[in-house]
Amino acid sequence: MKNSVLSIVVVLFVFSLNSAPRDRNKNLTDNKVSFAQVSLKYRADKSIINIDSIILSGFFKKYPDLKKYQSDVSALYKNRNYNSIWYDNKGLIEFANLLYSKVNVLEEDGLRSRLAYKNKIDGIFNTDSSDNLSQIDTEIMLSSMYVFYAKKVYRGIDAQKISEIGWFLPRKNLSYENLLDSLLTDSKLLNKNEQQLFRQYYKLRDVLKKYRQIKKTDDWKPITTDSLKREYKLADSSKTIGQIRHRLAVAGDLKRDSKSNVFDYELLEGVLNFKKRNGFNMNYIIENKHIQRMNIPIEKYIKTIMVNMERCRWIDPKLTKADEYIIINIPSYKLLYKKNGKTELESKAIVGKNMTETVVFSSNISKIVFSPSWNVPKSIIDNELKIAMARDENYLDSHNMIWDKGRVTQKPGPSNPMGLVKFVFPNSNDIYLHDTPAKSFFQFEYGAFSHGCININKAKELAELILKNDPNWPIERINEAMKGEKETTYVLKKKIPIHIGYFTTWVNDSGEVNFYKDIYMKDDRLAELLFSDDSE
Repeated sequence: MKNSVLSIVVVLFVFSLNSAPRDRNKNLTDNKVSFAQVSLKYRADKSIINIDSIILSGFFKKYPDLKKYQSDVSALYKNRNYNSIWYDNKGLIEFANLLYSKVNVLEEDGLRSRLAYKNKIDGIFNTDSSDNLSQIDTEIMLSSMYVFYAKKVYRGIDAQKISEIGWFLPRKNLSYENLLDSLLTDSKLLNKNEQQLFRQYYKLRDVLKKYRQIKKTDDWKPITTDSLKREYKLADSSKTIGQIRHRLAVAGDLKRDSKSNVFDYELLEGVLNFKKRNGFNMNYIIENKHIQRMNIPIEKYIKTIMVNMERCRWIDPKLTKADEYIIINIPSYKLLYKKNGKTELESKAIVGKNMTETVVFSSNISKIVFSPSWNVPKSIIDNELKIAMARDENYLDSHNMIWDKGRVTQKPGPSNPMGLVKFVFPNSNDIYLHDTPAKSFFQFEYGAFSHGCININKAKELAELILKNDPNWPIERINEAMKGEKETTYVLKKKIPIHIGYFTTWVNDSGEVNFYKDIYMKDDRLAELLFSDDSE
């Protein structure tokens, strides 16, 4: 019945058009235009949007400051057969609003960047705006906003730039098309997406929020010191002690601020927490160097957190999904051996000096060498060994070394710089992970003494853990092989990934944020790159 009525209406409408007098042609033409306009509006509401390469090219000519995103935006539409991304039959999809909200709070992700033509995008979501974009411009503008957001949050600084500042860990592959598919399927991934971002990123983001809140409360007051007091011990009383207590409470090292100016055991607990988190030796004394660290402005801590969040963007989350791997953080002077998601070993480490920096890169440990000999690098021969030989003609013999056509090898033994075991992983920098006879270096808070290799104080324990389930290498055989008499090489049945990174801020498994000295002065260089495009 409804179909019959509709048919009659259509017939009458057509008949009325055909029976109109000739002198009403102009009005008829107007009516036809009006009908066409209504029809087009209806189609637009139903999201029949035609996008093609010509339209895309025209858009980026119209908005030249977005041209850097043209190839990626074009790829998005090509992947979707040039169909609309941001409209459905009800209008703008809800995800457009969610993404817009995230772009408006980029600072929560440690970023200061601003998208060009942001006022145009604001107009899309502001019903009171008089600066309305066409539907096609709106569609492509939102795709540009997505690529901008994905680049900033999920990819970070250009790969060429980060290699120039000495970062050679493998960069993750990011597909804007696949990422968009996943976000459209599950918008909650906008808040946390561990398939795309290293887990440490989200831990640092939480810390950033905490430190910004501290800044907002203006509770990070400078600590004043007594001019004649060089250190504070248990039972000492001073206004400085009271200020230290307050700072440790604000930072979370103390559960409460008792307001006491006496160095008591409650304060000692907070001091030890602070020292542990900042790479200091654990003792019962507060020295000026500790107060100097506490007096670093809160803005500096915030900047450091943001810089390390950027480093996290470059890392492929899959790196830490292996069943077994080793990670070394250069500024912390620590090695972690992870197996099945748990930390099996934590060891102190010695890394390269400023002039011989340990390189940031990834590789795979393929061999363990017990009682290793040492092939002295040419740089050490030229810069150090030849000078020592000129001063002492018996230097080589006294150090168990052999000269062979300009090359020098030190035979196995307790004084060999490689110690009693080394772990070999292919790399172009001639870097090894190894034991050392110079155990006293591990007592120092500063740990950058090597020529670039990484020395660890628990080398034997690491070898035992790696070979724990290998029946060919019981502890007795390891002990025999580490007597320093004969070099023995064992090729691992399964290579172990090793990642050497550089993080001056790190949140550990217990949720504690740690800050380390920027020994190679990399933070400021990265900050300059990260914040140089604030107005983008």
